Amino acid sequence: MESLNGLSEHINEMVGDFLAPAMYGNDAFGLTQYIFWMIVAIIVLLLVVFAARKREALVPKGRFLNAVEFIVEFVRNDIVYGTIGRKTGDKHMPFILSLFFFILANNIIGIIPGMRPGTGTIGVTFALACYSFVYFVAVAIKNLGVGGYIKSFAPAGVAGPLAVMVGIIEVFSTILRLITLAIRLFANMFAGHIAMGAFALMTTVTLSYVVSVGASAIMSALPAILWMVILIIIYAIEMVVAVIQAYVFAMLSAVYIQLAEAEH
Repeated sequence: MESLNGLSEHINEMVGDFLAPAMYGNDAFGLTQYIFWMIVAIIVLLLVVFAARKREALVPKGRFLNAVEFIVEFVRNDIVYGTIGRKTGDKHMPFILSLFFFILANNIIGIIPGMRPGTGTIGVTFALACYSFVYFVAVAIKNLGVGGYIKSFAPAGVAGPLAVMVGIIEVFSTILRLITLAIRLFANMFAGHIAMGAFALMTTVTLSYVVSVGASAIMSALPAILWMVILIIIYAIEMVVAVIQAYVFAMLSAVYIQLAEAEH
């Protein structure tokens, strides 16, 4: 139990770190760790895009270009064509691909110790959700017109009070898409970092105790080893989650776009 001395202090420090106090300015209008690393992710993403375009060839050569081409083809074939279809999918490809790469870059950078993902804050994920929401609503309005889009909330053949009830449910369901897109991405990324932070904290505390007491309490190292093994497993899981969450967000956006196109 001695190894847990000072644990509360470390917990308070970890919680304060996850609250992301402003690195510059004040907490209300400042540059937080999440926004800083989001900017870093954007810069890295731009460098990757420009490097890929500079080295673009008819037949990609090298691991870098092959990896970029694999991701692009995966998004195009599995998400865009597989959901929206080839006929109208190409015109939505830039939007879906941008979403996927942006979220993936932020998620992966956030896995690196000491960094925070832009997708780990609700403000960023809500902005992404709004971006997707406005896009698929705009697609529907372009296909149906403003009046036709409003009428689409009440299916043909439904009249009277039932039409009003169905319309309210459909409006609520559409708005719910915005909320679920934002919360799903934020909750998964934030929860993963809380878990990694907790096990990293337990590993640090128990290792510090082992170092302080010396070799006479070598058995005390076993809990530290256990925490470390669990931490490594969580890191591996988070790498998979980082890709899955980018995929899920892009896929759901493609599904909503497909529904907007289908109404035409």
